[in-house]
Amino acid sequence: MSGKKPVAAPVTATPKSSYNGPVVVDPVTRIEGHLRIEVEVENGVVADVRSSSQLFRGLEIILKGRDPRDAQHFTQRSCGVCTYTHALASTRCVDNAVGVKIPKNATLIRNLVLAAQFMHDHIVHFYHLHALDWVNVANVLNADPKKAASLSNSLNENRKEKAADFAAVKDTVKALIESGQLGPFTNAYFLREGGHDAYYLPAEADLMATKHYLDALKLQVKAARLMAVFGAKNPHTQFTVVGGVTCYDAMTEKRLKEFTELYEETSAFVRNYYIPDLLAVASFYKDWAGIGKTSNFLSCGEFPEDEYDLNSRFLPQGVILNNDLSQVHDFDPTKIEEHVKYSWYEYGSPKHPYQGETKPKYTKLGDKEHYSWSKAPRLDGKSTEVGPLAQVLVSYARGNKAVVDAVDYVLKYLNVGPEALFSTLGRTAARGIETLVIANQT
Repeated sequence: MSGKKPVAAPVTATPKSSYNGPVVVDPVTRIEGHLRIEVEVENGVVADVRSSSQLFRGLEIILKGRDPRDAQHFTQRSCGVCTYTHALASTRCVDNAVGVKIPKNATLIRNLVLAAQFMHDHIVHFYHLHALDWVNVANVLNADPKKAASLSNSLNENRKEKAADFAAVKDTVKALIESGQLGPFTNAYFLREGGHDAYYLPAEADLMATKHYLDALKLQVKAARLMAVFGAKNPHTQFTVVGGVTCYDAMTEKRLKEFTELYEETSAFVRNYYIPDLLAVASFYKDWAGIGKTSNFLSCGEFPEDEYDLNSRFLPQGVILNNDLSQVHDFDPTKIEEHVKYSWYEYGSPKHPYQGETKPKYTKLGDKEHYSWSKAPRLDGKSTEVGPLAQVLVSYARGNKAVVDAVDYVLKYLNVGPEALFSTLGRTAARGIETLVIANQT
């Protein structure tokens, strides 16, 4: 994580618009679930926002009457990225239901594949799902490849990038723009006439990030192979089974060497590229620390030593309420309820998932009383965030040394306080922190 900070460009405010009327984004891309967002704008100011999950999955209905051992193969297909997490959760459920105790080696292998999943997914999220929010690819045409190489190499001592490689990326982008065949960059905000002043990076940083976007496309293939060494395939693994794992043929010197080499290459990319790039970009976008705040956080923890002891997990479980890091409550799964009052389901009282019902009752698009296929989970009646930020906050507050060290480094680098974590900036940083901590547990 060594390296120098780039000098941030001045941030300019977006001119106030006089626009009045609706703005509809449907579907919201880069998520799994076909979300629709409707915004009402009055004199350039957002007056009202409505979100609606437009995709009915019905997994609970699909699984009725099937062999419980099949559940993992259905549930992990709810997403093409975070696949194994669903398979693991479903397998654990059946393990618990039948009271089986899995071997220690099975726990280790499950954890190793999960570590590979984390590294693969967070790299993909940062570069391929999130990057175009802050990287102006069109601005690459204004960059000096020599300066871009110098900037990149200054961020980490293990980088030895060459100006010629950045020049090649610049030529590629130029050819794409001139051809009109923009591929993943089609419809990006930076391609509007006059650009968009929400992008703050200088041209050389944009070129650096665009090159690493392309480099990460190749790296994530190796991270996917890493999962498949034990998991049999990617994205949808096949190795988990009630009572353990089925990848015994992978316990050979050759396959273990393959896993180790891919793990080392992926974790090196995390340390030498992902984290330095994240910090470099975040230093330009510290105003994102003022948006996206929530108050309550829940983590179930992960990477157990004992599958049946929630408190044996390397990343700990816990609940944080009202952004209070001084007190972490233990997670009580009995306090979870699912609400469907405003969803396209037959109405019933809030229920624990064990007693949950999935009875579709669609009305119409635009119905303000029933407007979404999503259920609304609550913890003790409270809306509670889960995910990387929740996990990092709980681990930080619990005193997990690896997480504390990484968080403190990031906060010091960006010259911000812990309050910055409760934001969009913090949420993006948390993914990197979580990935770095996991990558270092070799």
